[in-house]
Amino acid sequence: MKKIILIGGLLLVILAVVLFSLRNKKEDNDLTKVKVAEVTHSMFYAPWYVAQELGYFEEEGLDIEVILTPGADKVSAAVLSNDVEIGFCGPESSIYVYKEKESDYIQSFAGLTKRDGQFIVSREKIDNFKLSDIGSKEVLTGRSSGMPYLNFANALYNENIDSTKMNLNTAVEFAALSGAFIGGQGDFVNLFEHSATIKNLLVKITKKD
Repeated sequence: MKKIILIGGLLLVILAVVLFSLRNKKEDNDLTKVKVAEVTHSMFYAPWYVAQELGYFEEEGLDIEVILTPGADKVSAAVLSNDVEIGFCGPESSIYVYKEKESDYIQSFAGLTKRDGQFIVSREKIDNFKLSDIGSKEVLTGRSSGMPYLNFANALYNENIDSTKMNLNTAVEFAALSGAFIGGQGDFVNLFEHSATIKNLLVKITKKD
C-alpha cells in the first residue's frame, strides 16, 4: 500500500512539473521577440537596464534580445540589414542614413536621456578644471560625426572656445577610446561611465609603474 501511495505521489509530482513546463513554454511563445542593437554599455542608460531586469518588457509581451554593437554607424547597418528590429544609439545615425539617400530610412522614435553622459578624463590631475585648461593638448573625442564628439564640440562652443584651434583627435572609434588612452595616446579622452572611472584608475596605475 505504501509503495502504491509513493508511486502515485511521484506521478503527481512528475505531472505537475510537466504541466508547469508546458505552461511556461506557452507563456514564452506568447512573447514577441525583438532584437535590439545597443551601441555601448553605460551607467548612463540605467533606466534601460532596470526595465530589463525587472521584467517590464515581458509584462508588455516582449522578449528582448540585446546585441552589443559598438558605433552608431554599425547600429544603423544592423537595422537596415534587418539583423535587428531596433537600434539603440544617438539620433545622428538617422540623419546620416537620410543623407546617403537610402531607399528605406531609419526613424528616431524615442529618447531615453536628456543630458549627455560623457566625462573628460585627464592623464594629469588638474585642480579646478575648466575646458579652457585643455589648450593645445590632444583630446581623443571619437569620430567627428558621433554624438560624443558633437556634444563635446557643443560644450566648447558654449564656453566660447574655438574647437578648430584645438588638437581634437577624431581618428579613434568610440569603442577604442579607452584602450588608446591607456596605451598612451592623448592627454584627454571622452568616456562614458563606468568606463571613465575604471580607465582613469588604470591610467594612474600604469603611470605609477
